Amino acid sequence: LTYDPFQIQAIQAIDQDQSLIVAAPTGAGKTLIAEYALEKALARNENAVYTAPIKALSNQKYRDFRERFGDDRIGILTGDVSINPQASILIMTTEIYRNTLFENPARLEKTAWVIFDEVHYLDDPERGTVWEEAIMFSPPHVKLLCLSATVPNIDEMSEWIRTVHQRNIKVITETHRPVPLTHLFQCQGKILSTPEALRKEGYLGRESWHLSQRERRHGLWLRARPNRLDHLVKNLLHERQLPCIYFTFGRRRTETLAWELLEFDFLSASEKETVRSMFHELCERYGVSQEESALEIIPLIERGIAFHHAGMLPTLKEVVERLFTSRLIKLIFTTETFALGINMPARSVVFDELRKFYGTHFANLRTRDFYQMAGRAGRRGMDEKGFVYIRIHPNDITYPEVLRILNGTPEPVKSQFNTGYATLLNLFQQFGRKLTDVYPLSFHHYQSSKQGRHIGFELIRRKLALLEEAGYITADKLSAKGEFAAWIYGYELMISEMHEAGFLDDLNEIELAVILSSLVHEPRKGDPVPHLKKHLHQTMRACESTFHYIHRKESKYKIYPYTKWPHFHLAHAVEAWCQEAGFDRIVQMTKADEGELVRHFRMVLQLLRQLRETPFTSDALKGKASRCFSLMNRGVVDAEKQLRT
Repeated sequence: LTYDPFQIQAIQAIDQDQSLIVAAPTGAGKTLIAEYALEKALARNENAVYTAPIKALSNQKYRDFRERFGDDRIGILTGDVSINPQASILIMTTEIYRNTLFENPARLEKTAWVIFDEVHYLDDPERGTVWEEAIMFSPPHVKLLCLSATVPNIDEMSEWIRTVHQRNIKVITETHRPVPLTHLFQCQGKILSTPEALRKEGYLGRESWHLSQRERRHGLWLRARPNRLDHLVKNLLHERQLPCIYFTFGRRRTETLAWELLEFDFLSASEKETVRSMFHELCERYGVSQEESALEIIPLIERGIAFHHAGMLPTLKEVVERLFTSRLIKLIFTTETFALGINMPARSVVFDELRKFYGTHFANLRTRDFYQMAGRAGRRGMDEKGFVYIRIHPNDITYPEVLRILNGTPEPVKSQFNTGYATLLNLFQQFGRKLTDVYPLSFHHYQSSKQGRHIGFELIRRKLALLEEAGYITADKLSAKGEFAAWIYGYELMISEMHEAGFLDDLNEIELAVILSSLVHEPRKGDPVPHLKKHLHQTMRACESTFHYIHRKESKYKIYPYTKWPHFHLAHAVEAWCQEAGFDRIVQMTKADEGELVRHFRMVLQLLRQLRETPFTSDALKGKASRCFSLMNRGVVDAEKQLRT
């Protein structure tokens, strides 16, 4: 094996027991560095933790590392999965690692390395705080290996870590891609090979197709020729640029486009036979051979075509991933999660458009996001070049914006720090009133102006004032309610208030599942709330009353964002699942996709696990949570079964 210079630098730092942060393009070989650190730890009889931003990546690393290092040396903890938790190498979601730092720090005593994969996730609006806390509170004896996409402020991040941990941290930056990328454009129905050709023939020499008032008055009308998908695919075939990953930004769109290509057949007779056999075997192994969604996609699979998105059954997604890595799927239509660390390279990548939904609004792609996906093109050791096709309609995006996305500097990582109630309670347990001294350790404080720091301090003080008024903390310690809440991350106030009132003790197992479901569910806009049965309607009213109490407190102390409103849209589906209804029936009861339902049930299981394991839960409630867990954790919902397969 020949190492690149940046990998050699990283390996030397690991050999010198030095923490490091490595920034390199997608596909450059950052995983190899992580594997070297793990091997080093195992050789010394030390432990290591590998954290990942999403469960799909955690699951893939679990399979990869188990194959490389052996079953007995690898474990995984992701909230809904706990396999071999005493193993030398533990794969965790970052949330679980952060929680372990507070709940069970002794587990990390023998840990030599913590690897933060995709550490640029620090600026994720929803989960970035967890990454920041995980780095801030990592113990001094643990060495950090942070792996990042190419970002311009990597030195700022490393200097922050150096300041927090009072230790040297080596910065290694690689900008060179081992397989260079060639950008091409489909515009005006043509394949254009340069930005200059795109401006001349695609945009007809204009910077923008937004017409001025004068142009409209003179009757100027610009109309683009359609970009036909079949023409693009024929070009990929003619240029021998398969396999291809086609990125779209909508689940339905992935399916629609895949079914449009039934006229194509990318497989030879022998490949057809192999893919049929492998698909059948994998579906049998994962228990989805009779699922309607698995049977429906057989005509696509037999042609070397597939789609992949979060609305699919997790087990069926894994079947598709296995087929793709076996090179039997030549064209896969997928959403962007396929680009996040999951090792699925191809010869070419296609962008359906250059605009996506960013949590609260639609916007043109950030340069960093574009290259996270584009970087999947070009297989190291197999391709001399990777090919990136961008489908462009001049009415949708200006020419300068296209150039900005392709040629701009990747956006810097910006802190999204907004520490939660449970974290504050855990910190109060350790530091008492001095916990506000912890805020200056954050990346938010490091990056912020004087005014920004003042706002950060104030938010923490207001949250502490709320917790004190609501009875979670006393003069110098946590109350019983506060000790309970410190174990419940994300939904701590709602669950703790209902627990203290005895409301949870009065529920049966199904009602408990429905309540927890209402806390984690986020319905789509316009989804109707079903007419609830009488006993569930009473449960909903009690839950909403608790929410109003919390909302009044948060309004008083100007705490934003508010605790989330409980949504009972899936109440009947949860009830039916607990009563052993088949998954097909559950799907028919709701508008949610299969994958959404499985993910939702697994989030409920995660809360049940927390209730079961919290030392401040009554034995009766622990027993109820355990029985409820057993009712729900079956079939396609059982995440451990999927991983043990």
